Amino acid sequence: MSIALAACSIIFLSGVVQGLTGFGSALVAIPLLSLIMDVKQAIPLAILNALIITTTLTYALRHLVDWRKILPLLIGSVPGVLLGATLLKHADPEMISRLLGILLIAISFLHLFFRPKPINPSCLWGGIAGFFSGAINSTVGAGGPPAIIYATLQSWSKDEIRATLTGFFVCNGYVTALVHAGHGIINQAVVRLFFISCGCVLLGTLAGSLLSKKIHRATYLRLVYVLLTVLGVMLLVR
Repeated sequence: MSIALAACSIIFLSGVVQGLTGFGSALVAIPLLSLIMDVKQAIPLAILNALIITTTLTYALRHLVDWRKILPLLIGSVPGVLLGATLLKHADPEMISRLLGILLIAISFLHLFFRPKPINPSCLWGGIAGFFSGAINSTVGAGGPPAIIYATLQSWSKDEIRATLTGFFVCNGYVTALVHAGHGIINQAVVRLFFISCGCVLLGTLAGSLLSKKIHRATYLRLVYVLLTVLGVMLLVR
């Protein structure tokens, strides 16, 4: 199987997960893509494909987006993205894979066992969460947890949390893509694979959305986190 075909299959699968659970396209795509290509190619390719989903969702939720909630996260994310891109460009690929493995395991355990209660942290904490989200996303493409924790600790409604996170992720994704391009991380090979695979993530998301009506979401979420844990262990031991 060619790398392009394998990449399309993985991107489609990541879209299915996104459609089923509402998150996770990059978390699934990056470890699987790194099994068939350099992790420094897998990360920007997954980020670019995830941008298609977040852009579509942001447009759909545009009437709920409150930029006053997003701004602290976004301001903090910019220096984080710059730091993360520098680390990604110069770090050893094996170290990046192991860091990603640790993060996948940590994210899975966090979502399986952490049940946050609203404490309404200040905007300063939003900036700190944005910084770490930007740095982690730019380095290994899995920067969601700090922003998610910050948002879920607020006494916002589910729709407000979803709109805030979606708006932040799309802005942070575009900033990350621009910084990656400026650092030469997004190269011709990544762009070529992106144009070949970009339709697959939309098809997968649509398929996942249709399947979600037939599958109990809580059960599937647990299965996804078990899968992410297995992928994390694979990245640590391979």
